[in-house]
Amino acid sequence: MTEPDGSGAVWVPGRRLGIDVGTVRVGVALSDATGMLASPLETVRRAKDQRDLDHLAGLVVTHEVVEVVVGLPKHLSGASGSSARDASAYAQDLASRIGDVPVHLVDERLSTVTAATHLRARGIDSRRQRSVIDQAAAVVILQSHLDRRPRTGPDSGGRTS
Repeated sequence: MTEPDGSGAVWVPGRRLGIDVGTVRVGVALSDATGMLASPLETVRRAKDQRDLDHLAGLVVTHEVVEVVVGLPKHLSGASGSSARDASAYAQDLASRIGDVPVHLVDERLSTVTAATHLRARGIDSRRQRSVIDQAAAVVILQSHLDRRPRTGPDSGGRTS
């Protein structure tokens, strides 16, 4: 499990799973097959018996995911607190269930705020946001990761970004 900076990483085509870990719910986003666009997938309720992790591992198999991106909620100062430790432990537990599929932790400062702003701009009020905010935050996490990664090869037109 790594915290990628995007440098030197080889882009592998395929779907990516984005995860926003909360104490009660986990938001899940999925990219398209080219790894260019993130979309909301579902919200999973966290379970003491870790059925949620088993479910996420099943999504990795079902959607033929090549990479998992888990948001690491750092403080604005860059320091890690209890939420970051929880997300990191969750990512490690998931990594132990999915074999060779890499799991990356990415800085997700303000992802929920950004997601709420996007939902409000689409006319979804705060009461209705509750059911989709976790998915929207997962989309923000995954899309920011996709946008930062270098892309080379036949699907990218030979460009690097």
